[in-house]
Amino acid sequence: MAKSHALFLLLLLLLVDACRPSHQQDQNKISSNDLAALAAVKDSLTDIPGSNFFSTWDFTSPDPCSAFSGITCSLNRVTILTLGTGVSSSRGLAGFLSPSVSNLTELTQLVLYPGLVTGPIPPQLGLLSNLRVLSLTNNRLKGPIPSSLSSLPNLHTLDLSYNQLTGTVPPGLFTGLSQLKVLILASNQLSGELPRIVSAEILHLDLKDNSLTGTLPLRLPSTIRYLSASKNMMRGPLNGLQSLSELEFLDLSMNQFSGPIPSSLLRPPLSSLFLQRNNLSGGVPTSLPPSSLMYGEGSIVDLSHNLLTGELSPVLAAVETLFLNNNRLTGRVPEEYVKNVYGGSTKTLYLQHNYITGFPLEAGLGLPDTVSLCLTYNCMVPPVGFKGCPAASDGEQLSRPESQCAVFNHGRSIP
Repeated sequence: MAKSHALFLLLLLLLVDACRPSHQQDQNKISSNDLAALAAVKDSLTDIPGSNFFSTWDFTSPDPCSAFSGITCSLNRVTILTLGTGVSSSRGLAGFLSPSVSNLTELTQLVLYPGLVTGPIPPQLGLLSNLRVLSLTNNRLKGPIPSSLSSLPNLHTLDLSYNQLTGTVPPGLFTGLSQLKVLILASNQLSGELPRIVSAEILHLDLKDNSLTGTLPLRLPSTIRYLSASKNMMRGPLNGLQSLSELEFLDLSMNQFSGPIPSSLLRPPLSSLFLQRNNLSGGVPTSLPPSSLMYGEGSIVDLSHNLLTGELSPVLAAVETLFLNNNRLTGRVPEEYVKNVYGGSTKTLYLQHNYITGFPLEAGLGLPDTVSLCLTYNCMVPPVGFKGCPAASDGEQLSRPESQCAVFNHGRSIP
């Protein structure tokens, strides 16, 4: 009796297995639409010699989701597509990006690793409503940024840096993407002006090394922590920055910005500030809250190659790496700077090419070996034995001609 009962159970299990729906039997199989889209992607791209990314893309494989490198599936659909290996020894892919990628309608991440992929960014990518990450960095993509990307409701990260993209930045990228947190468009050939208001709550915005013109937006999101627009052709005052209380990194160097430096920029948590090679004028702000003096290890401020005037205030004395060279600063260096240089908390202090008249030395003390101090070409004789100027300063005059110092100190500019 027990044997017949066991046989009955075995037959029942076999019957249940035979009647199991086919979608459960094929739960690891990829949808036909996605498979066709992947085939189109492979047809449009090729491995550069030395790369073997597509070696696993065998379309006779019973389970592409497991066999194909660079793809992740969920419920028979491709949700992540990573093209290329990303390892330094691989030269990446060449070809163009197929519009058929947009048929992978469940895609949440599309990543193209560095290579030689050229051609335009397919506007059809704007149809991928589930997309959260779009990274097509360090290739040779050309043409404009499709405005359709402004229609991606879930987009969190957009990185199109280090390509050859041209045209203006679609305004919708700054205003129409409520989920966008990271926008990186650096090192392209983008032109035009930025919108007056950036309403997307971006955390990281990188626009450096383009051909952008115009002024900074009047309003930037208070959430922003990283902002770079260096190496452009932007101008005007440093507006829209006063309310950025979360800002930790700001690089607006190598533009044509003018006017004074807002005092709100000289305070933590903004510990990396790069404003060099602009046309900024006025003095280094002097009236700041006590918290602004709390710079520390790793802090860096570069205000060099501007038109800053007046005497140096103690505001920046605690900065670890400080560049104030090639301005029009006058007077004696405050003792707070001297103390931190001798104490070693300030590692680099560049004051060359100003009109400074004194650096109060401490008798009998030498500089720590880790400190670089440059005081050449001021209205003073630099201390004997101080070395720390950049190589380009070697061999130049130690002090300014007295005629320049006399003219400048009487309030008249030097030709």
